[in-house]
Parts: sequence; structure tokens; C-alpha cells
Amino acid sequence: MEESSNLKYIVFFAVLIIGTPTAYFSALRFAWVEKLVFFLMIFFTARMVDINFVSRETFRLTSKGFEIGLVDISTLVIFFLVLKRKKQNPLQTPPGTIPYFIYFALSALSIVNSAVILFSLFELWKMLRMYIFFWVVYNYFTDFDKFEELMWVLGLVTAYIFIEVMRQKYGMGKFQSWGPFPHQNSLVMYSIILGALFLSYVLNRKGLPPQKISIWLLAFSMVSISVISTLSRAGMVLYGLSTVIVLGLSLLSGIDARKAGVGVLLLFISMGVLARAWNSISERFRTAPDESALVRQSLAKAAMKMVKDKPMGVGLNNFGIKINPPWQYSSHIEMHNPDDEDEKNGLVETIYLMIAAECGWHTLASYIFLLLYFYYLNIKNFIRYRFSKLNFLPVALIGGLLAIYIESSLEWVLKQTNNYYQLMLVFALIAVMQKLYLKQYKRKTHPAAREMVPA
Repeated sequence: MEESSNLKYIVFFAVLIIGTPTAYFSALRFAWVEKLVFFLMIFFTARMVDINFVSRETFRLTSKGFEIGLVDISTLVIFFLVLKRKKQNPLQTPPGTIPYFIYFALSALSIVNSAVILFSLFELWKMLRMYIFFWVVYNYFTDFDKFEELMWVLGLVTAYIFIEVMRQKYGMGKFQSWGPFPHQNSLVMYSIILGALFLSYVLNRKGLPPQKISIWLLAFSMVSISVISTLSRAGMVLYGLSTVIVLGLSLLSGIDARKAGVGVLLLFISMGVLARAWNSISERFRTAPDESALVRQSLAKAAMKMVKDKPMGVGLNNFGIKINPPWQYSSHIEMHNPDDEDEKNGLVETIYLMIAAECGWHTLASYIFLLLYFYYLNIKNFIRYRFSKLNFLPVALIGGLLAIYIESSLEWVLKQTNNYYQLMLVFALIAVMQKLYLKQYKRKTHPAAREMVPA
């Protein structure tokens, strides 16, 4: 076991020290290498390949070490490319940077109450990595063509996720599938954004030939089947909510033959898929234990105790420590075996109460402001791009972001590495759309919104 662990570190440093410069110089010379690195940067947000320095895998934490993975190495290569091109494309600070670092700073302040400061540093390290990823994507996207490239990348990622889900469901006989993610809820939240993008692309991307419509409908179908395969009750409902919002906003901009046809087709496909999976879905709703809801309520009550006792929070990434003795925040929770010293309580299943418990109400307020800030920017983009070929993106994110914001009241998934990366990708895309709009607006080379995006 120790030899295997040592080998993992050797391989990692070999990739970092040798692979990074090799990929960088190859990308400068060959366009296909750059496209491959960009693909890997997105792909590894779904299929995590990483190592933890100073790992604490046995603890129930939102970050269990100083994690670094192949997504970070791919991001590093793109970062060097961005620096190389700074004369042609000057580096900019993304909108949302100040709100993000206010949230970061307030989270860091909670360390004064941390029982284990190291665990708090794990989470702060993750937050810094996420901002670097956000910054790199924002500065890498310098034109509208990158959005088309991204869609194909997401399509390939979706195909991989779908294959993993089908392998688990039918090859391994799993009742609930989670694909390459740590939990089925992680898969659902990641898929909500993908499904919204593919559906909105089909409905709103002007000039799509029939064969491409078929490809993106297939991608949307794969996402939908993956979501159903998780049998996550809230996830399926919120995925449906996102789909309805995307469909509704698309129809509000005008009904044409394609939208009507796709709408009817989706209705029949949905009925067929639901009929095929109905037995599993009904069993999941019928046999879901009442204990699950009671555990959620008990942990939420414990979170409220924490923030009441410590207005600055009990310490970033310390909930999993202080929910257990000798702290008394879980005194109302009945243990299965009171004599078992190894029995531990879990994490509160809502990111909002977790942030409040660990870092205080003021930090939660800064986090909610961050979420709403980017939602507001996206609505502005929806208005600005409503006649352009890129209007599919803000339409998708109005539905997708709303769904995952609501789901986050039931899950702390947005703190998981996969979903955190995807959220920062979405925020970067929203910021890029604003950047490109203002760039074109200032130059006054595009008097009408429909002319902003190249044909």
C-alpha cells in the first residue's frame, strides 16, 4: 500500500515537472494540443484524478487534504498560454473577484474558533484553486468561438459520464448510479447545468443543421437518463424545473417549427424514459426511509446551535469535528450505539447552514450575495444577447443555476471539488459574456445585438 502511494506521488510530480512544460510548448506549436489540454481541463472536473498532501481521508470533512489534481495541471498549462498572449489579449480581473475574496476572507476569519486549523487550511486552499481556475477561464475566452468549442467538450464529457452510469447500472447492478462522481447528488447537480445547456442550444442556437440538432438532442437525452439513473428524488424534480424554465424562456422569444417539434419530441421521449424507469422511481419514493428526513432536521438543528454559540462560526471545515463529543451541539441526536466511541455524526445536508455554522451568518450573507451577483449578471446577459446566437447560454443558466441554488438548500454538494469547479466555470462564462459584450459595445462595431456573434 505504501509503495503504491509513493508511486502515485512520483507519477504526479513527473507529470507536473515534465508534462506541464512539454504540454505548454507543444500547445504553442500545435493547435490540436491546446484543444486537448482545454478538453482535459474541463474533463477532469467530472472525472477527478488527484492526490491529497497531508491527507485526512478518515475524517468527515468538505476538504480532506491539500488537494491538487490533473484539472489543476491542465489549468496551469492554459495559464501559461494566457500569459504568453497577454500583449494581444491584456489580462483582466474578472467581475465577481471582490465578492469572492470577501467571502474568502470572512471564511478565513472563522479559523479563530477552529478546533483543527489544518482542516480550515484545506478548505482555503481549495477556494484559492477555484479562483485560479475561474481567472484562467475568464482570460482564456477571448472570442465567441470558444463557446462553440466548449459545447463540444461538454458533449464528450457527457458521453463519458453516461457510459459510466450505464456501466454501474447494468454492468454492476447498482440501484442508484453516481457515474464518476463521489455521490449521486453530485452527479445530479453537475448534470442539471449540462442538460440546461444542451436543451437551450437545440432550441435557441440559430442556424443548426438537422444532424447537429440530432447530436445535441442525443446529448440532452444522455444527461436526462443519467439523472433518472441516480433516483435522486429532489434531483429529478429540480432537473425537471430547470428543463421547464429553459423551455418556457425559449418559447417566450418566439415559437417556430423547430421549437414546436423539439417540444413534442421531448414529451414523447420523456414519457418513454419514465415508463421504462417507472418501477425503480416508484420504488425509490415508496421505500425512502423516514430516518433520512429526521437526520437532516437533527443536523440542521445542530448547525443552528453552533452559530448561536459562536457567531463567527465554529471554524471553516470544522463542522465534522464539532458535531461530535466532547462538543455538545449534537446532544439532541440519538446515537445508534452510545457505547461505541467510533460512531460519528455526519455533515449538515445544506451548504447554506454549513457555511453559517462554520463561518457565521455574515459569511453566509457574503456567499449568497456572490451567488445572486452572478445570477444578476446572467440576467443582464439574457437581455443583451436575446437576439444573438449566444442567447442559448443565459437562457440555460437562468434555469440551471436556479435549480442548483435550490438544491443546495438540501445538499452541501457545491463544496465538493467537482461541482465547485463547474460552478466557477459557469461564473467565468457569465463574466466572459459581459466582457465580450462591453468590448464590442465600446468599439461600436456592432450596432445591433444580432451582429455581435459571428455567423
